[in-house]
Amino acid sequence: MNRTGTEAFSAFRALHASDRILMLTNVWDAASAALFAAAGSKATATTSAGLAWACGYSDGDALPQASLLSAVGAIRAVVPDLPLSVDLEGGYSDDPDEVANLVAQLQALGVAGINLEDGTGTPERLVAKIAAVKQRVNRQGGDVFVNARTDVFLRELASGEDAVREAIARAARYAGAGADGIFVPDLQERDAIARVAVAVERPLNLLAVPGLPSASELYQLGVRRVSAGSSLAKLAYGTARDAAQAFLRDGNSSVLFSDRSAGYGETNALLRGS
Repeated sequence: MNRTGTEAFSAFRALHASDRILMLTNVWDAASAALFAAAGSKATATTSAGLAWACGYSDGDALPQASLLSAVGAIRAVVPDLPLSVDLEGGYSDDPDEVANLVAQLQALGVAGINLEDGTGTPERLVAKIAAVKQRVNRQGGDVFVNARTDVFLRELASGEDAVREAIARAARYAGAGADGIFVPDLQERDAIARVAVAVERPLNLLAVPGLPSASELYQLGVRRVSAGSSLAKLAYGTARDAAQAFLRDGNSSVLFSDRSAGYGETNALLRGS
């Protein structure tokens, strides 16, 4: 079923209210989206870094909007039956109306959700973007799941108890502006996770990092979503780079073949035109 934007939003929101945590395997192109869907993903989400790299740009709001829309269209075409959330970094603009216009175009493609981050910017700026996005998509008669990301922990904008308080304060402001979920990457300590989850009246999203508690424990702590982020893209690129180096250095073709490689026929069959 090729869901409309409104249907996709409802399906995506419901995944955050399930009896188990939503594990998101972030994709960077249509092929990775198709492979991860076949592996059992309940929803599709992009990694801003991986998608930017696949399009030939660095991460950090450098990706042109035309490239983003083209990539998202290709992903939607191969996994039309799964809700898709797009990581927009800071929205590729400081102008809330420009960010809202971009989200409206994504919603027209059937996108269910987006990520918007505060980064090193002010909370006020992200509040304005969230409000503008919600007003715009609602005027179009639809909705989009806004996952508001605060980088208090990731960018070490504060530490210890101050970081917990600041993350909670920002989350409250973003929820008040209309955010549907709150993303706090690099929040890892169990007590802090539980405190933020209780204080935040929206589904809490964490980033997969080494040593993060198991999905079942995170669910008990109040987490409702865990994102792979750029880790899968880095793993794929790093594995391919190492094999290429060995192939070039030793001239040994066997390094290019592994039981873990995706099969040609398997991958080809998942994409358009097969």
